[in-house]
Amino acid sequence: MVAALKAEFHFDFGSPNAYLAELALPDIETRTGIRFDYVPVLLGGVYKATGNMSPADSLRGIKNKPEYNALETARFLRRHGITKFAPNPFFPVNTLSLMRGVVAAEFDGLFEPYFRAAYHHMWVEPKKMDDPQVFRAAFLSSGLDIDRIIARAQQDDVKKKLIENTTRAVQRGSFGSPTFFVGDEIYFGKDSLRDVEEEILAQLASARRKTA
Repeated sequence: MVAALKAEFHFDFGSPNAYLAELALPDIETRTGIRFDYVPVLLGGVYKATGNMSPADSLRGIKNKPEYNALETARFLRRHGITKFAPNPFFPVNTLSLMRGVVAAEFDGLFEPYFRAAYHHMWVEPKKMDDPQVFRAAFLSSGLDIDRIIARAQQDDVKKKLIENTTRAVQRGSFGSPTFFVGDEIYFGKDSLRDVEEEILAQLASARRKTA
């Protein structure tokens, strides 16, 4: 029953809110018995397709809203006991290489170490990860064979997969990151995690009733 329900986390390393939301997912997985599928999407492509923009742009010049956004983030950090987070001074970062890299890493069975390293160098010890030299040095410091991943990321199947993920996400209603799907139900933002968990439990309960 549990395995039949699909829950997805759509992410781009350039989103600090996706980084923070992902840190809360293991607790939801423990409580519900559901494992999230991690789906890499290119946030720049999502923005282009939907006319959306980065919060760095949308909050600029608006009185009180950036301050509230910072307050909301501080509350989230406290609620989930998150201590490893630092704003990236180079934000926004072009994440095309990072996102092609994670697709390449997934294809080659290296998703987890690449994923953790990428988030570490974006939001724990922040770096300018759209600088090729910084990018390479960062992943080397994390013990990855990054030259292999860089070469793999240039192959057509990797590029095609990232485009397909991004296009499909927009078709399903996505406009940013983090986006979550529970079955066909869409949720946006780190502050929707309580709703995501409630939906998982509701769908599981509904499925059990149908088979009782």
